[in-house]
Parts: sequence; structure tokens; C-alpha cells
Amino acid sequence: MCGIVGLFLKDKKLEADLGAMLTDMLVTMTDRGPDSAGIAIYGQNSKKHGKLTIQSDNPTADFTTLSADLSKALGCNVSLDAKDTHAVLHIPATSIAATRDKLALINPAIRIMSAGDTIEIYKEVGLPRDVAKRFQIGAMSGSHGIGHTRMATESAITTMGAHPFSTGADQCLVHNGSLSNHNSLRRKLVREGVQIETENDSEVAAAYLTYKMQQGSTLGEALESSLDDLDGFFTFVVGTKDGFGVVRDPIACKPAVMAETDQYVAFGSEYRALVNLPSIEAARVWEPEPATVYFWKH
Repeated sequence: MCGIVGLFLKDKKLEADLGAMLTDMLVTMTDRGPDSAGIAIYGQNSKKHGKLTIQSDNPTADFTTLSADLSKALGCNVSLDAKDTHAVLHIPATSIAATRDKLALINPAIRIMSAGDTIEIYKEVGLPRDVAKRFQIGAMSGSHGIGHTRMATESAITTMGAHPFSTGADQCLVHNGSLSNHNSLRRKLVREGVQIETENDSEVAAAYLTYKMQQGSTLGEALESSLDDLDGFFTFVVGTKDGFGVVRDPIACKPAVMAETDQYVAFGSEYRALVNLPSIEAARVWEPEPATVYFWKH
């Protein structure tokens, strides 16, 4: 039993409040998963610069000279914005892969949470309220985002085991449920060159969607394929650079509710996650159908 939330904004006037709204939604879901929590925010896009969100268990030591070390190693300017155990590296958009390589050499203990043009992921062990406060999520702006509070069933309670999982540029996934064929699928994806870092079944789902999109599928098509290729119980909420998708398995035993207005599309594991959203009383509210893909795109 985990808690999932998602918010896709149609109205740019709400973008300054995205972090605050997502935080409120996720905190409401705390009792569905007290082990760890995380939020992905899709913020402003820069054509010239990319982002790497990183994490360290010893940030004071690891982040102090990191931007200077990377700037020297890459031959370009790298800036670093630290937030508690996480930091966002701002780098030339063409240098994301090179930064990954240099980072592994400079300090292999630093973990990469996400990479891309707009995405930032913050996740840690702890309650949603505490995690959001540590990373000042409530003050963040953006166009869309997803969040998760976890009750661990498939793997250890660790930072890397927390959701969201990101396995591709500007892509992430949160999951409520359990996959039964994740071990065999993990081996197949690794053989295809997809990087998977944990034993968590949800990361396999994220990696599967990344692989399908690398093969030319849209997010919607990849979600359709997941209904055939993934065994088990699942509700997925997925984010891309400009999109937001939802799918439930054919049995759909995991709870889910959606709401849509002219201003936003919202997802919650339960309706109570949505009650404080603007004009929710006028929203079209429904339960997503089993084996049906829902997708919105800016």
C-alpha cells in the first residue's frame, strides 16, 4: 500500500503554486506509506542548459568543491544549488552524459536522482511532510509533477529505493502495486543496455518505459505495451518533459481517482488527496478505468 499523487497544470497562473499543491496532496497520503517519500518537479526549460539532480549521504564534504571539480574536468561552467542531501547541477545541455562519467570518477558515492532539461527529483527516507520541508518543495514552481509515499514491500527502505524512479532524460515513474516478472524483465533490459541500479520492481517498470520510448514509442504507446508485458498489480503515474500519463493494470485493485478542470488534471490514490485543489467542487472526477491509458501533453 503506497500513496501516489500527480498534478498537470493547464493554467500557467498556477505554476508558482505547484510545489505547495503537490506537497499538500502527498502529505494527505502519509498513512498509505510512512517509509520514504519523494517528489518530481518539472520546472522551467532552458534550451542551453541541462540539470542533474544528485544525492549524497555526506553533502557537506561531497558538495563543497564539486562544481569547481566538474568545471575543471569538463572544461565548462558547472554551477551547483544544494538542498540538504540533494543538489542540482546546472550544466550545458550537451554535457549531461559527460558529466555523468566525470562524476563517477570524481566521487562514485554520489548518486544521480534525475537528468534532463526540466526535471528535478527529491526523495529520502522519512515522512512526506519532513521530506518536503528538507527540500523546500513547497516553494518550487513548475508545469507538472508527481509524488509518492512508500510502504516498502519489494526492497529495502533506502533513498535509492524511494520513488520516483528516473531511468531516462526527463522521465520518471511512481508505482503502487507489485510486479511478479520484474526479475526476468530486469535481466532482459540490462542486456539491452538499460541501466538499473536497485532491486526495486518499480525501477524495472520505469526502465521498461524508457526502453520502449528509446525504440520509438510515445509514452502512451509504451504504457499500452506495459499492459501486455508487465505482470502483477500496478497503478503507474508517469512524467515526461511535456507530459503526464496514468495507467492501471487490467484488474485495477489499487485505488485511484482523477479530477480535471480547465486549470489542471490531478491524480490521487484517494479523493482526499485532491480536496484542497482550486475549484475541485467543479471538477470532473472519475476513477480511471482498468487497462486504459490516460495521457495529457503540453
